[in-house]
Amino acid sequence: MKYTVITGASSGIGYETSLAFAARGKNLILVARRLDKLEELKSAIHNIDPTNVNVIVHTSDLSVTDQAYTLYNDLKEYQIETWINNAGLGESSFVAEQNLDKVETMLRVNIEALTILSTLYVRDYADVEGTQLINVSSGLGYAIAVGSVTYSASKYYVSAFTEGLAKELEIKGAKLMAKVLAPAITETEFVKKSLDAEDFDYKANMPKYHTAKQMAGFMVDLYDSNEGVGIVDQNYNFNLRGQIYPIISVF
Repeated sequence: MKYTVITGASSGIGYETSLAFAARGKNLILVARRLDKLEELKSAIHNIDPTNVNVIVHTSDLSVTDQAYTLYNDLKEYQIETWINNAGLGESSFVAEQNLDKVETMLRVNIEALTILSTLYVRDYADVEGTQLINVSSGLGYAIAVGSVTYSASKYYVSAFTEGLAKELEIKGAKLMAKVLAPAITETEFVKKSLDAEDFDYKANMPKYHTAKQMAGFMVDLYDSNEGVGIVDQNYNFNLRGQIYPIISVF
């Protein structure tokens, strides 16, 4: 039995992506910190397909580096055809004013955990037919936003790391494909948490944005595509394309 792993599955893009993949009959391993939210999602998926989709929930706090290793080792018994690193945190403040405790946590999730999980998955599945690694970056992984510089830089890492990994896999003739999803502003809990706000009204504050369900649709489009990057442009159009960063080989 093959599974799709989705981190950060308890809300937003991860939640809607889980529903979208379940609608395709994909067995799922759903990962997040909040067990109650994962159980709610599991119930929602069983309402879609109560018999043909197997759902496993697994709690993990990916801001704790050791838990990234523990998560992967706990899932070694399963055959994983797709790994989606969707978990991510934000920080919206000027660099001189940012909360460094919050920044450290963000960097551990956005960079450390993603790198560990990507590396371990590639080691085991690079030569397995039909496998994919999808890392969720951001449109700010390709453009700098003043007031969110550190977050933007963390997503630059995700984009560059994943595009470079994709090229390495291509050079080696690997069967696994590494891809980047780069959303723009999406209606999730993300902005509220990055601003440390109790609530955030997208309609009142954002001239353009996508819903999490729309972004999950883009995720599926990227999954179906042979392209390596799915990015929302400045006009909020979704584009599937090849690598964006220039590749320099040192070999």
